[in-house]
Amino acid sequence: MRPLLACLLLALSLPATAQIYSYTDANGNRVFTNDPPQGSNPQAVQLNPTNSITAQPSSNMSNNGAPNNTPSAAFSVLQLTGLPSDEAMRANNGTFSVGVSSTPELSGSQQFQLILDGAPYGQPSRTPPLQLSNLPRGEHTLAVQVLSGGQMIQQSDAVTFTVQRVNTQSPAQRPKPTPRAAN
Repeated sequence: MRPLLACLLLALSLPATAQIYSYTDANGNRVFTNDPPQGSNPQAVQLNPTNSITAQPSSNMSNNGAPNNTPSAAFSVLQLTGLPSDEAMRANNGTFSVGVSSTPELSGSQQFQLILDGAPYGQPSRTPPLQLSNLPRGEHTLAVQVLSGGQMIQQSDAVTFTVQRVNTQSPAQRPKPTPRAAN
């Protein structure tokens, strides 16, 4: 695939390096072309050299050109906030929000993605707080990733927490019986 792409780019750049000529046509108009017609008096146009840049090594490559599978740490701080550390998270309907602290802040197309129990949760978002909905009660792990262009840049440490929900089968949750009218 890469050799084909290189050949295509080379073929596209060839016309840009062709000689350019200028001549005046029968109507007195000045014409620029790389293929002047016979019988005209073309003059070669001197073009300034085009801009060029040197290729920068990709961040996905190590110094020896081999793929680097360990992303560089772009964030000095990346952590979840708003989760209890020593007690259960009381969320009767299983819905709550968590914050994200990052240094530096997100830039460009970067987004936060929650990782709940080892799997992506919800849609990526640029702005915290991030909401979790209808989580079952019990113990869970939660982390946050920074994505750029759909690729993970960095992931926070996983936080373990417990969701406490009201047991809807509890006798305390049953509706009170209505009193009967006295005769």
